[in-house]
Amino acid sequence: MMASEGWPEPVIRVQALAESGISSIPQHFIKPKSQRPTKTNSFTSQTFHHVHDENNKNNINIPVIDLQHLYGEDEKLREETLKRVSEACREWGFFQVLNHGVSHDLMKRAREVWREFFELPLEVKEEYANSPTTYEGYGSRLGVKKGAILDWSDYFFLHYMPCSLRDQTKWPSLPTSLRNVINEYGEEVVKLGGRVLELLSINLGLNDDFLLNAFGGENDLGGCLRVNFYPKCPQPDLTLGLSSHSDPGGLTILLPDDYVSGLQVRRGEDWITVKPVPNAFIINIGDQIQVLSNAIYKSIEHRVIVNSNKDRVSLAFFYNPRSDLLIQPAKELITKDRPALYPPMTFDEYRLYIRTKGPCGKAQVESLVSQK
Repeated sequence: MMASEGWPEPVIRVQALAESGISSIPQHFIKPKSQRPTKTNSFTSQTFHHVHDENNKNNINIPVIDLQHLYGEDEKLREETLKRVSEACREWGFFQVLNHGVSHDLMKRAREVWREFFELPLEVKEEYANSPTTYEGYGSRLGVKKGAILDWSDYFFLHYMPCSLRDQTKWPSLPTSLRNVINEYGEEVVKLGGRVLELLSINLGLNDDFLLNAFGGENDLGGCLRVNFYPKCPQPDLTLGLSSHSDPGGLTILLPDDYVSGLQVRRGEDWITVKPVPNAFIINIGDQIQVLSNAIYKSIEHRVIVNSNKDRVSLAFFYNPRSDLLIQPAKELITKDRPALYPPMTFDEYRLYIRTKGPCGKAQVESLVSQK
């Protein structure tokens, strides 16, 4: 255990706990029975075609969308791709993208360099220990509630955009290639986020730069990276790597582990285990897009399960509005029959909730509707 500034209790590094050889997990990681992993639908994602088979509901496929036709000559293929993105946003809030413009080699290097970081000696990682004032650095809990049931994970959180918040001295200096890889990776993922926002704007019937401008424009938007490390766990049926939540920000662009599944998406009453497609990113709608779209697109609850035999590394890039901009439903999407569902609020005000209470389903965005 490490005493750490600002946290309500000494910080427990889950990786160190897992490597100590324990056969049962401490009480403060054991979730209430209603929150524990259950038998779930698990499937390999395939290219998304909008087909329902009522006789085989377990054969649902999470959308996987090939973006290669968006910028080609064939207008029909472009329209078909836009339609698939629209259906995925409306019906799932989650989709995987292929031919997204980010090099496969860079994706691989990003995963590998972070795995190397988490394999460093604990005292090296502790030099970057974080506090709840910014969360930037090496961490092991979200939220500052004393006595909270904790998640089975460690992480590294850093700011990438706007450039004024990018402080590379807070980024790991080991492995030696890590800072360069983050810079290169961040640059490419920010470009991808901009392309996805454009698709969402077009599908909502807005100007193609509407969402990007609402986020502050390409130089002022917010962007941060959370690298998650989920150690192997002796009792994976009692805990979670990350509790159920919807993402408070704009879009999340996730680079999952190539070999070990763990992300689960809520689909009605079911939890569906996402099987990552090689060289794909998993993209999901955050609460700020739900607000801006006046709930035409909704953020979806998701969580992470852990594994008894293997650890996992994933990179979640949060593509967010600038923190001091007011976010509210687009006036073009407000009608007499569909009034504005959410009050104006800055992202800074909004994310304080999850930073204080930790992940808690969709309680926050739903509470905004009841306040009106």
